[in-house]
Amino acid sequence: MRKKEREIRNRETIDGLLIRSPVGRMATVNRKGFPVIKPVNFLYRDGKIYLHSSKKGEKVKDIRRGSPVCFEVDEPIAYGVAAGPACKASYYYRSVVIKGKALLVKDRNEKLEIVESLTEKYQPEGGYGPISEEILKKTAVIEISIGEITGKENLG
Repeated sequence: MRKKEREIRNRETIDGLLIRSPVGRMATVNRKGFPVIKPVNFLYRDGKIYLHSSKKGEKVKDIRRGSPVCFEVDEPIAYGVAAGPACKASYYYRSVVIKGKALLVKDRNEKLEIVESLTEKYQPEGGYGPISEEILKKTAVIEISIGEITGKENLG
């Protein structure tokens, strides 16, 4: 990290950001060698990132090929306007970047538990029905194991 004073060293701060962030971005490398990044709903649990996907998507194909993954979340806080030169403007934020390896969860019960936990995260008020076997069979659940994690912040 170039600006060491912006590094988040407190793991609770990093974990908190991963727990409360509504959207993450997952990057893979496609078969042509290009990085591809997509916004995703996700769950941070037991030190891993979980997300769901269609089994036919590009990210699933990349994972099956063994692509490394990168995952990012950020929390915008405020924009600081410049009083003088424009380069004195600033953006206040927190962010976390994870580099790791992804795999597809195969175990039916684990998949169901993850999908149910994702549903609870995004609809905490309830009101939804159970996950059907048909939907579960069509759904890929991706697990990202964290190889490297860094947090960065600019709070002013």
